[in-house]
Amino acid sequence: MKSHLKRFAVLILVVTPFFSVKAQFSLGGNSKSTVKGRIVAVIMDSLTKKPIDYVSVSLFNTKDGKSVNGAVTDSKGKVVIQNVSPDDYKLSIGFIGYKTKTIFLKTTPEKPDYNAGVIYLSTVAGNLKEVEITGQKALIENKVDKLVYNAEQDITNAGGDATDVMRKVPMLSVDINGNVQLRGSSVRVLINGKPSGTMANSVADALKMIPAEQIKSVEVITSPSAKYDAEGSGGIINIITKKKTAEGVSGSVNTTVGTRSNNGAFNLNAKTGRLALNGSLGLNQAYPQNSKVFNYNSAIVDGITNTTTQDGFSKWSRVGYNGSLGLDYDFNAYHNISTTVKMNRFSNGGPGRSDIVRNGVSSVNLRDMDMSFNNLDWNVDYRKTSKKEGEEFSVSAQLSTGRNGSDFSNTFSTVGVPDDVVIRGHNTGKNNEYTVQSDYTYPFSKTTILETGVKGIFRNIVSDYDQQQQDFDYDQNVASAYGVMGFKLTKKISVKAGLRAEYTKINGLAGNSLNFDNDYFNLFPSMLISKTLKPMTTVKLSYNRRIQRPSLFYLNPFRNESDVYNPMEGNPKLSPELTDNIELGYSTFIKGSVINASVFYRTTGNVIESAIQPIVEDGVSKNLTTYRNVGTSQSYGFNIFGSYNPKPKWTLMTNLGLNTYEVNNEEDNLNTGTFLNYTAFARSAYALPKGWTTEIWGVLNSPKRTFQGRTEKMYFYGATVKKEILKQKATIGLNVLNPFNRDLNIKTENRTANSIQFTDIHYPLRSFGLNFSYKFGKMNFNAQPKKKKGVNNDDLKKDEQQQGVGGGIGN
Repeated sequence: MKSHLKRFAVLILVVTPFFSVKAQFSLGGNSKSTVKGRIVAVIMDSLTKKPIDYVSVSLFNTKDGKSVNGAVTDSKGKVVIQNVSPDDYKLSIGFIGYKTKTIFLKTTPEKPDYNAGVIYLSTVAGNLKEVEITGQKALIENKVDKLVYNAEQDITNAGGDATDVMRKVPMLSVDINGNVQLRGSSVRVLINGKPSGTMANSVADALKMIPAEQIKSVEVITSPSAKYDAEGSGGIINIITKKKTAEGVSGSVNTTVGTRSNNGAFNLNAKTGRLALNGSLGLNQAYPQNSKVFNYNSAIVDGITNTTTQDGFSKWSRVGYNGSLGLDYDFNAYHNISTTVKMNRFSNGGPGRSDIVRNGVSSVNLRDMDMSFNNLDWNVDYRKTSKKEGEEFSVSAQLSTGRNGSDFSNTFSTVGVPDDVVIRGHNTGKNNEYTVQSDYTYPFSKTTILETGVKGIFRNIVSDYDQQQQDFDYDQNVASAYGVMGFKLTKKISVKAGLRAEYTKINGLAGNSLNFDNDYFNLFPSMLISKTLKPMTTVKLSYNRRIQRPSLFYLNPFRNESDVYNPMEGNPKLSPELTDNIELGYSTFIKGSVINASVFYRTTGNVIESAIQPIVEDGVSKNLTTYRNVGTSQSYGFNIFGSYNPKPKWTLMTNLGLNTYEVNNEEDNLNTGTFLNYTAFARSAYALPKGWTTEIWGVLNSPKRTFQGRTEKMYFYGATVKKEILKQKATIGLNVLNPFNRDLNIKTENRTANSIQFTDIHYPLRSFGLNFSYKFGKMNFNAQPKKKKGVNNDDLKKDEQQQGVGGGIGN
């Protein structure tokens, strides 16, 4: 292993100077200034002197008349057009019921930013058809390799959290607790292109800690190029937060108080000259509530049938907090360094009780469970650009350290037995991860761009618990290099092709007997072809290969017996999943309406799923849940997203996803057959006069299949009313979730040839909440934004429990 690490270190030492030289000396082509600025304006009614939202602002080059960029005003009438190269422009402002206004302006390398100040629009009588509404064009952007939902353009997001935002993103489905799926598969969620320890532990909890006002956009990458880590079969979701590039101090306060949970978040940003600072604090608390839980087990072992029923409740609560501190400094126009430290802690658990009948014998179990997740991420990023537009060199490093705890106790009381039986367990899992990477981008021309880089990830997992023979020590090291070329075949056809190479070295020790060692080398090609059929209409065809390595949750052999009759443990012998994806997508914008449709085919080898196995220990029959590579899966799928504005301030939105499920294992003579899974989301939002907004939405999920079982379908729905106050600096709102159904009923059944496991949970869901958000600060827009680079570990198959309902459900 040391020899492989030495080779990788030598590779980095050899390649990095090469990148550095390339970053300093042009490889050819015309040198062009990379200085870009912004155009800022505030649009108001000439009579009322009040701001107008949803105004379409377009920027045209006066030399050739071509459209350069555009944006839509926010609730304060403000519009910001970014990435404007120095030139002569025409600014066109139009909105239904007002006369179109045109302003000529000029930006220069010395003064790349232009503040147009307040622009007044005059109303027009009679003909209201001379201005076409194009607000939705800015809400959803269809780029070559991703789909972008611009959350900052959606005024209904005010006062919510990231969970509310993600439900509105095309192709995503969000369950009741905020767990995210992309086309029926788990997805890797990044923050500003970087992995997060908070996301790794619990996506649902992490999303609840991010205020909606802090999110600028959400990128959906269904077919990642070779530039990204090859991990993550479902795709990548990248949440882009707002970066304050303006002088001054600003921030926001967000809080929600409800009958089910409370949330709070505070964000502060400050910038002076070349130095920018930002910090945040967040808190989430879910009240203890009773979940009714019924379990039935039946297993045949050695010809003997044993049955066990458990009827009781769990009273779990959840508490979490996180914080971050970031620094960004521009040495000059071409050199930038930034660093961020993030800390988080989540814990959930609580007491429970079950009345047990085992083979006709009654007993009572009093239990307690506590799980904790702690994580710290620290990253440092250096970025260098040059006078050649688009050329960029970066070096990034990240330290991520986590500590997860699990404690449980069971006390059994049986009539006629004098002494209680007590079973306890304790486990501490430690995960240390070190990452270093270097990337280089070189534009041969405006349409031909090369991206290349190297990366190393070094992981160590240690699991300690009461019994020494069960301790688990696991090392996983990944070295990779990639190259991606983007170019245009014709004016309407763009191509992005790449290849990534990854070498993985694994060794570990489980207890005193199981010693395993493994290494493998993989190539991951990617290809994307995009054709513009007509303005705002695009068709795409893509292919990529991905890998999904199991994370600590799947590997840890610790036996969790918080439910003695349904214990759980990981499997350190798991192999990674390997997936091939083919996708055909179509996107169009028609008079303010958005339609995005795609079909895909996905084949996955060594599929990892949970599996039950009947066992007998100390004379007690149990169904042990562990994880297996169950076989090969083929899946066909379809997704359609649509958004329509019957009126300028009324938005109708829907998202429908369908995919097939099938697992085949020739060695075990297993074939599940083909099943259809679906998820549907619908939403209606309306902006009323005087700062009022309303929204209703609903989600329907089909039964979920596994190779052994099925979870019944479920649905949930909600509504929100919000009002802008304090001169549009604050928002107050009332939200409701499932007002007509107290509980969410979740039924799961797993079967093997010799056993049955059935669970029926009534999870309390109905809730009412009051939210408040406030933005403060005054800024001067005289700085241009810079795109940041950083570590991006798109890997590791996460806890599949995150795909269901958690934080309140126990056994």
